Amino acid sequence: MSSMGASAEENLETKQMDERSFSISSSQGQQQAPPYVHKVGIPPRQNLFQEFKATIKETFFADDPLRSFKDQPKSRKFVLGIEALFPILNWGRSYNLKKFRGDLISGLTIASLCIPQDIGYAKLAKLQPEYGLYSSFVPPLIYAVMGSSRDIAIGPVAVVSLLLGTSLSNEIDPTTHPEEYLRLAFTATFFAGITQATLGIFRLGFLIDFLSHAAIVGFMGGAAITIALQQLKGFLGIQTKNFTKKTDIVNVMHSVVSTAHHGWNWETILIGASFLGFLLFAKFIGKKNKKFFWVPAIAPLICVILSTFFVFITRADKHGVEIVRNIKKGINPSSVKEIYFTGDYLGKGFRIGVMAGMIALTEAVAIGRTFASVKDYQLDGNKEMVALGAMNVVGSMTSCYVATGSFSRSAVNFMAGCQTAVSNIVMSVVVFLTLEFITPLFHYTPNAILSSIIISAVINLVDYQAAILIWKIDKFDFVACMGAFFGVVFATVEIGLLIAVSISFAKILLQVTRPRTCILGKIPRTTVYRNIHQYPEASKVPGVLIVRVDSAIYFSNSNYVKERILRWLMDEEEQAVTDIDTSGIHALEELHRSLEKRDVELVLANPGPVVIDKIYTSKLANMIGENKIFLTVAEAVAYCSPKLAEDP
Repeated sequence: MSSMGASAEENLETKQMDERSFSISSSQGQQQAPPYVHKVGIPPRQNLFQEFKATIKETFFADDPLRSFKDQPKSRKFVLGIEALFPILNWGRSYNLKKFRGDLISGLTIASLCIPQDIGYAKLAKLQPEYGLYSSFVPPLIYAVMGSSRDIAIGPVAVVSLLLGTSLSNEIDPTTHPEEYLRLAFTATFFAGITQATLGIFRLGFLIDFLSHAAIVGFMGGAAITIALQQLKGFLGIQTKNFTKKTDIVNVMHSVVSTAHHGWNWETILIGASFLGFLLFAKFIGKKNKKFFWVPAIAPLICVILSTFFVFITRADKHGVEIVRNIKKGINPSSVKEIYFTGDYLGKGFRIGVMAGMIALTEAVAIGRTFASVKDYQLDGNKEMVALGAMNVVGSMTSCYVATGSFSRSAVNFMAGCQTAVSNIVMSVVVFLTLEFITPLFHYTPNAILSSIIISAVINLVDYQAAILIWKIDKFDFVACMGAFFGVVFATVEIGLLIAVSISFAKILLQVTRPRTCILGKIPRTTVYRNIHQYPEASKVPGVLIVRVDSAIYFSNSNYVKERILRWLMDEEEQAVTDIDTSGIHALEELHRSLEKRDVELVLANPGPVVIDKIYTSKLANMIGENKIFLTVAEAVAYCSPKLAEDP
C-alpha cells in the first residue's frame, strides 16, 4: 500500500544481492557461510509463587494502582490512601471560582431536568413520587465526594426503575402491601450497593464486560420500548384496575386496545400529546444546534409548570384527568430499620439487588468512560464501582432506591460546561430546596405529563443506527443485540438480560474453544509470510505447511487445533485468521481520539481479512487514515521513524 515501504524492500533486496555478489567474487569459489538465524529466546524460569503472583497482578492489578505509594513515607501513604478513597480532597485543592461558575450553571440545568424525571421514574418503579426526589438528593452528594468522573450526573434512571418495578412487583403487590414493597425496594438497593462496592474492592470490574456493546444496545432498545408501552396507561388516561401488570408488548397492547371504547380519556390524551410534541420539538432544536442544549434540558420543567397551571385553572382533574396529588414534604427519612436482614425477603432482595446493581454499574461505567475519553482524562473503573456502591448503600438507609449515572443528564451536564462533580452537589441542593418548599405545588401535575416526559427521555435509547452498524460489522453481535431486544420486548426485562449475557458468554466460549487459525504463504520478492486467503499472491512453500494459531493453546482448544492441522495436512481446507467485534471497534476509536490529543499517531500493521473488512465498514479506516494501515510491522516502523527522528 505504501510506495515508501515497497521501495525500501526493493533497496534492501538489491543491497543483499550486491553483498552476495561481492562475497562470491571475492571468495573465489570458496563456500559461502550460511546466513545468521536469530534463535527464539527462552524467558527465565519462574517458581510457582512468582508465576502465581505475576498472574494475579496482571489479572487484578494491571494498572498498578499502588504505584503512587512506592518510596513514600508512612504519613504520605496515609494521605494518598485518604485521597484515593475521597478524590474530592485531591482535586478540591485546585478548585476556584471559574470552575464553580461552570458547575453552578450545569448543576442548575440538570436540576431542572431531573426533578420532573425523578417523579416519573419513581412511578415507573411503582414507588411514591418523593422517593425519586430522595434518590437525587443523598446519592449525588456521596458520589461527589467519592467519585472520579467530572461529568456523570447521578440519580434514578428509566431502565433500572423499570427493572426494579417489574422484579419487585413479582414478589409483592405494591397496591395491597405498599409497606412491604417499599422495604423490599430498600433491601434490593442495599444489596445493589454491596454488589457494586464488592466488585470495585476486589477489582472484579472485568465481569461487567461479559455484557458486550451489542447486547447493551439491544437490551437498552428493548427496555426503551417496554418503558414507553408502560406509559400508555397514563398517557391515554386509562383508569381501569384490570390493566395488565405484565410488561411484554402483547399483553400491554391487548390491555390498551380492549379499553379503547370506554377507558380512554380525551382530555388526558390532548394534554399528553400536546406536551409530548413540545418535548420532541425541544429535543430537535437542541440536536440541530448545540448552542441550544439548554432547551431540551429545561423543557420538561416548563411542561410540568404549564400543565399543572392548566389543570388547576380548568379543574381538569374533575373530568377524569389523573393528577399526582400529594408529594410528601421534607428531606429523606431514615430507612435503616426498613431493610430486610432476615426472613424470606432477604434472598429475594439480594437477587433483585445484584441484577439491578450490575445493570446500573454497566450504564454508569459506560457513561463515565465515554465522557472521560472526550475530555481526555483517566477514569479508574474500580474506584467508580466503590463510589457507586457506597452511595447506594447509604441511599438504601436514607429512603432512596437504586441510583446511577443518567446518560441524558450527564450529556446535558457536559454540554452545560461542568468542571467537576460539584455540579452534582448543586443539583442536590436544588432538590433539597424542592423537597422542603416546592413539593406541594406538584399537587395538580397531570400523570400524562410524567408519561410524556418519560417517553421523550427513552426515545434516544433506541439506537437503530448502532444496530445497523452492528449488522454490517459482526453478524454474531447482531444476534446478541436482537436476542436481548426481543427478549425484553416480548418477554420480561430479566429474560432479555439473561439472553444478552448468555449470547455474549457463548460468543466468548466459541472464540476461546475455536481459535482463528490460518495457513501462511510467502509474499513474492519478500521474506514476509501472510495468510494465503488475505493475500492470494502468497505462495505456499513446497513440502512445508506453515500454520498460525491466533490464540493461546490450552485445554479448551488444544484438541481442536490438533485436528485442524491434521485436516489441513490431508486436504488443505481454508480458514480465516482474526476477528474483531463492535466493542473492539469502539475501543480503537477511543484509543485513536486519546492518542490524537497527545499528538501520537495510531498505525496498524497487517490486520486480518475479517478485521480489515470491519475496519472499512465501520469507517474506522477513514478516521485513522488509510495511509496508516501497513502490510508489515517493518513498514509501520519505517513510517513512524521519521517522526521519531524529528523529536528532540
